[in-house]
Amino acid sequence: MALIDLHIHSQYSNDGEYSPQELISMCAHSSLKVVAIADHNCIDAIDESRKLAQEYGLTLIPAIELDCTYADVNLHLLGYYIEPDKSIFDPVKNSIISQEQKTCQKRMALIREAGIDFDQEFANSLARNSVVTSEMIAEAALALDKNRNNPYLSPYYPGGSRSDNPFVNFYWDYCAQGKPFFVPVTYMSLHDACTLIRKTGGVPVLAHPGNNIKENEELLQNIFQEDVCGMEVFSSYHNQVQTDFYLRWSQQLGVIPTCGSDFHGKTKPSITLGSIDCQEQAEEICYALQKARK
Repeated sequence: MALIDLHIHSQYSNDGEYSPQELISMCAHSSLKVVAIADHNCIDAIDESRKLAQEYGLTLIPAIELDCTYADVNLHLLGYYIEPDKSIFDPVKNSIISQEQKTCQKRMALIREAGIDFDQEFANSLARNSVVTSEMIAEAALALDKNRNNPYLSPYYPGGSRSDNPFVNFYWDYCAQGKPFFVPVTYMSLHDACTLIRKTGGVPVLAHPGNNIKENEELLQNIFQEDVCGMEVFSSYHNQVQTDFYLRWSQQLGVIPTCGSDFHGKTKPSITLGSIDCQEQAEEICYALQKARK
C-alpha cells in the first residue's frame, strides 16, 4: 500500500474535482501518510489543507505545478516545500487564466470546425474562471449520443481504446502541444520556473516526463542542466518500461525520483489516490526532498 502521493489536484486546478477538505479526508481514508496538493499554477489550496491535514495526522507538503517551456517543449514543473506567497504566485495564475479565457474560445471553434458537436451551455456550466478546458469540451461532446459514431470520439466511449480516462485522453490526443486543436499559451521558461520555486524555498521536480518529453535522452539531460532536482519517476502515466527508464536516468543524473498519481477525480477516473507504488522508497523520497531545500 502506498504511503505517499505527491501529485494531487483540487478544485483550484481547472480540471480538478474535489475541494481541499474533501481531498484531505479522502487521503486519510486511503491510508496515505504524506501528500502534496499541487494545483496548476495556483497555491490557493495550501492554507485550507494544512489544518485539516494535521487533524487527520497527515503530513502535507505545500506544492504547486507550474506550466513552463524548455527548447519549445511545454513542461510541467512541480515545486515542493514552497512558501505560498500570493504576491509571487498569484500573478502567474492570473496571467495564465487570462490567456486561457481567450484560447479556450479558439479551441472550441477549432473542435466544432472539425465536426465535433457539444452543448455549449453544458460546457460553460463546467467552467471555472470562465475557462472551458479541453477535458470539459470532451465531457460535453461525449454526453451527446449522436457523437457515438464520430471517428474523433468513438475511442473515448465505454469499451473504446481510450476510454479509461476519456476526458484527459481527448486532451492529450487532440489538444496538447503539437496536436490538431492545440492553441498556444505563453508560459514562463523552465529557468524562470525553477527560480520562482527556489525563491519561495521550494524544490523543483519535473512532472510525468513520459507525457512531455517521452524517452528523448538528449532533451532529458539538457533539462537537468537547469536547477531541477528531481523527476516524477513513479507516475500513473508511466508503464513499467518507462518507470525503469526514468529510474535509471534519475540515478545516472543524481536527481530525486519522486512518486505521484496526478489524481484529479472525474477527469482521470482510472487514477486513484495513492495508486502509484514507489517501490518502498517513500521515506527516502521525502528525506531527499527535504534535504534539497535551500
